[in-house]
Amino acid sequence: MTPSTPPSAPAPSPSSRPTAASSVPPGALSRRGLLAAAGAAGAAGLLGASAGSASAAPSGRGAAALVIHNARVFSGVGQGRPAQAVAVGRDGTILATGEGAALRRFVGRDTETVDAGGNTVMSGIHDGHVHPLGAGDRSLRPSLDGAQTTGAELLAILGGFLADTGGAGAEPDRWLVVEDWNPVGLLPTGAVPHHSMLDALATRRPVALVGGDGHNMWVNRRALDIAGITAATPDPAGGQVVKGPDGQPTGVLKDDAQGLVQRHVPEPSRAELLAACSRVLELAAASGITTMMDALVGRHELELYRALAGAGKLPQRIVPAIRLDAAQAKDPAASLEYARGLRREFEGTRGLRFGMVKVFLDGVIEYPAQTAALLEPYLDGKGVPTKNRGELYTSAADYGRLTAAFNRAGWQMHAHGLGDRAVRTALDGYAYARRATGQRDPRNAVAHLQIVDPADLRRFAQLGVAACMQLQWAARDTWTMEALLPYIGPGRHRWMYPARSLEKAGARLAGGSDWPVDALQVWNQIRTAVDRRGAHGEGELYRELEGLSRTSALRMHTAGTAWQLRQEGLTGTVERGKAADLVVLDRDVTRCPVADISGTEVRLTLVGGRVVHDAESAAGRAASARAARAVPGPRPASYTAVHGGRHRACGCGGGA
Repeated sequence: MTPSTPPSAPAPSPSSRPTAASSVPPGALSRRGLLAAAGAAGAAGLLGASAGSASAAPSGRGAAALVIHNARVFSGVGQGRPAQAVAVGRDGTILATGEGAALRRFVGRDTETVDAGGNTVMSGIHDGHVHPLGAGDRSLRPSLDGAQTTGAELLAILGGFLADTGGAGAEPDRWLVVEDWNPVGLLPTGAVPHHSMLDALATRRPVALVGGDGHNMWVNRRALDIAGITAATPDPAGGQVVKGPDGQPTGVLKDDAQGLVQRHVPEPSRAELLAACSRVLELAAASGITTMMDALVGRHELELYRALAGAGKLPQRIVPAIRLDAAQAKDPAASLEYARGLRREFEGTRGLRFGMVKVFLDGVIEYPAQTAALLEPYLDGKGVPTKNRGELYTSAADYGRLTAAFNRAGWQMHAHGLGDRAVRTALDGYAYARRATGQRDPRNAVAHLQIVDPADLRRFAQLGVAACMQLQWAARDTWTMEALLPYIGPGRHRWMYPARSLEKAGARLAGGSDWPVDALQVWNQIRTAVDRRGAHGEGELYRELEGLSRTSALRMHTAGTAWQLRQEGLTGTVERGKAADLVVLDRDVTRCPVADISGTEVRLTLVGGRVVHDAESAAGRAASARAARAVPGPRPASYTAVHGGRHRACGCGGGA
């Protein structure tokens, strides 16, 4: 595979360049263009503003399009003294890094200059597991915000949503679909969702509550009837229709069983969806994200990306991971042809680079879902083993044959693996493919890694497998404690999100948000990787054992993910010749107190040298405001940082 080209023109256009300001508010960027407060050349000379100095100031090919100075540059390589300036060429690549005085030679008459105020300049964030278009889609529906409620409180909230989405005029057929339902949030603790509770609403409309974890759905009887779900409905591959002791469906659908209902839910209009997706991509740029691996893509998503790119509203580099279901995983030849067909059809879309496939190996581990695949059974909450080891959707043999077929054709595999049995299954499959193909650097990955058996830690390095982790979940909270510890016991619990253990074993760490399964809080995500508490945790989760250094946390979300995506030759570090995918921050994240990293704001984001977010522009202010809504703040205690614990599905909050 070859690196993707920048998604749009490389150099800042006049309309997108930062503008000078006579006064700079706190935290804002200075664009006065002073590479030094004093020196042989004054400010006017540096900017080519006086006739006497014009001959010394380069122009045309020799001058940079942009110089960022007075910065602390986190290059992501080496251990030497950080650079203080970065020069960006007119071709969208990094011309040079170094001391401010040394980069004066790149400042010409029309070079834009930015004073970073002593704050961090670094590679843009590479999100190695995210669902941005899903975030756009979710933003169009009401949200429960992961609330923990009694049945009566839930019905009151849903009654308000019914009124807000059409009232009596929507009867009896308009669907009410509500996002961010908390599958473990029904009070009193231990209460089990059943369609009869939703049937008590004063409506005949079909109602569906979508779990914030992305793995559970709760629907009323009307929705079950529309979907034709009865006691005789079999579980689909990779999913479960939950049934009660009487054999009748309860209204809860797990994993791929959700599709039985989802196919009947009307889609938003294309215009609505494109507008929503455009807003969330702006939000991602405002959060500092320059590359995303979309971890769940089919034809629908690719059509949206093509439309967004055609409208000039695709600011990031996108690596789409084509999703294969459990049935497809059993037929490598047909699956490979399916993926190749989508690539042939959409590979001309600017900003997209193909070569990734996604497979779910299991579900989620928290009670009551317990569909993550474990090596040993779940406990009953009182220390007694049950017969449940979770759901393994694809066997190691099938996954190995599938991986071999795709690796041989130059594709990478990306496995959803939460439980230790799913992680081992992925590694066993990758080991088989390595033997079958002889390839030594296929860059396959396992995502999430909530529990890893210590016997498997070294296999990541041995097999060259990327460990793609979502470490904003690695905090002590209800999801990691009450909903998990009693059901797996302390021995396995200690191996939750074993980031440092994997790093010490030689594994390549990559980072991802899993947005909108979790909120888009990039900087809190990086902070939590270090202190294992984050902004929302009730305590540290094995920080002394598994907390990363600040440098490791920053690298896994930049260079580490770039390596995972075979993009390390293009982006991920701040080095001469690489694409200028850069962010300018409002603080120095390399030296500020670790807790302060959570509140980091992005002042400027570049992709291929082009400004895709400017916090001082009108559009940038709006995007920054949306990002601020996802900045750490009080949250329901039962729905904090793991699998759906977010303030809003996309951070938009319905705002501008």
